[in-house]
Amino acid sequence: MADEALFQFLHSEIIQYVNSAEPGESENGRCVSKLENMGFRVGQGLIERFTKDTPRFKDELDVMKFICKDFWTSVFKKQIDNLRTNHQGIYVLQDNKFHLLTQLSAGKQYLEHAPKFLAFTCGLVRGALSNLGVKSIVTAEVSVMPACKEQILCKNIKS
Repeated sequence: MADEALFQFLHSEIIQYVNSAEPGESENGRCVSKLENMGFRVGQGLIERFTKDTPRFKDELDVMKFICKDFWTSVFKKQIDNLRTNHQGIYVLQDNKFHLLTQLSAGKQYLEHAPKFLAFTCGLVRGALSNLGVKSIVTAEVSVMPACKEQILCKNIKS
């Protein structure tokens, strides 16, 4: 429980630091981009540790199941609530009570701040997938707080 609170505090401080370091640039998405890049690097490092003793994944769906069960659980202390796919490279991960959004009020007026709180996580997932050989575009949306949906468009790298 203490490590979860520390992670939430660190995440909030990172957002505040990036926001204050770039005054006036949060409107054009530069802060969101910086947060995503930070998350990308962290995701790359974490997935290396989590998969060092794991056998190779046989396909993209196995990779996504690992992300939803093991990776998400290790980072956020709970599994993804729902994983959907069209079996053509698009995956939707749904977390109905996303921990990094629970600190914001459930009111609609805070929806505009949600992208800053989701950018790091999008980068985290994209970095993890990148190290597993899956090139992807990760986007997140929030329609009702604190639930979030992450849509992942994958383009598998054939080596």
